Amino acid sequence: MRLQIVRELAARGVELTCSQFELPVTRSTTTHHFRVLRESGVVRQIYRGTAKMNGLRRDDLDGLFPGLLDSLLAAADRQSVRLGDGA
Repeated sequence: MRLQIVRELAARGVELTCSQFELPVTRSTTTHHFRVLRESGVVRQIYRGTAKMNGLRRDDLDGLFPGLLDSLLAAADRQSVRLGDGA
């Protein structure tokens, strides 16, 4: 689930609200996954009006772990192709 969120944020390159993700889990489970990603420093959440926007902390991650995010996303893409899920 979390990898799916990170992949979508990386692919779109913009901040998204939680409701813009089509995840096959309940709203409370989605909230949990976003909290884990936020607390681990992978995403940042900011309010724009009443919307809570989620953005990938790519610059911060690349600064701390150069190339890690790109390697992770490339490996996830290869696995997706191998499994034929297209996600």
